[in-house]
Amino acid sequence: MSGLILGIETSCDDTSVALVDRSGHVAAIKTVSQFEIHEAFGGVYPELASRAHLEAILPTIEAVMAEASVTPKDLTAIGVTRGPGLIGSLLVGLASAEALSMGWGVPAYGVNHLRGHIRSVELESGRTEFPAVIMLVSGGHTLIAELKDAWSYRLLGTTRDDSVGESYDKVARMLDLGMPGGPAIDRAAKLGTPVLRLPRPMKNEGYEFSFSGLKSSVARHIEQHPKVSIEDMSASFVAACVDVLTAKADRALAECKPRSLVIVGGVAASPQIREAMGKVAGKHGVELCLPPMKWATDNAAMIAMATWDYVERGLQPELMPKPNLSLETP
Repeated sequence: MSGLILGIETSCDDTSVALVDRSGHVAAIKTVSQFEIHEAFGGVYPELASRAHLEAILPTIEAVMAEASVTPKDLTAIGVTRGPGLIGSLLVGLASAEALSMGWGVPAYGVNHLRGHIRSVELESGRTEFPAVIMLVSGGHTLIAELKDAWSYRLLGTTRDDSVGESYDKVARMLDLGMPGGPAIDRAAKLGTPVLRLPRPMKNEGYEFSFSGLKSSVARHIEQHPKVSIEDMSASFVAACVDVLTAKADRALAECKPRSLVIVGGVAASPQIREAMGKVAGKHGVELCLPPMKWATDNAAMIAMATWDYVERGLQPELMPKPNLSLETP
């Protein structure tokens, strides 16, 4: 199948647009950050995020099309995130995609953001050997699933409260490390030693995750020891997260016996997690599949890549926002 897919991603705070072909080659991409808008709040302010998307979406689409010298006739489809995410942010992307679809005569597909992350590994000619075990670790989601192929998933477990990425951000805020929290925590952790005793919630229990207790433990320790070393606290927190995540991955690889271990999502950019998961994969003799660093966080290229699956299967979900969309739903 020839052509390009125009991907649109507005699930949270960044406006991202990309053009991707079937092989995973990214012809053009542009992402407009809202960092300066939300920095003062220590997190994403939904109403301001929606307004910023409204201002950025059309100029960003125009810039990407111009950069690749592409016209609507060159497009196979438009793929846009329909969930999960912030409803106001989702609506901006969906309304824009629907308008372009009508004006250009190009079909538009509402894409599951979680499936976009899973397909991010395929960008820039990456390939996943199936069956596979996948772990999604991001600011909004933490889950582990078995993949029989690129489309069929069996959810093994998900988080009962905070995602691991959300915990990273909140602990970074407690330590005054700023936004984005994940990279800041990882940098500080490299300079520290994991000497503090922190809990590993549900480490030895199935495939469910829970990070709220770990986050609360960090908060209590900081309150009781206000002069605690930021570097040691960061290293101890990261070590606890890595222990939990690798224990779940190890358990899943032993049970499912896949050919690949796939780690995706913003937290997959963490060098500590990448190194630890490499050891787990090596222990079981499976291939570790990671997205290139620049495709680990939310981006439109992964949405466009996932859209190819919808096109080829003839599935065209309605362009309606689904803030709590699950992995099991296409």
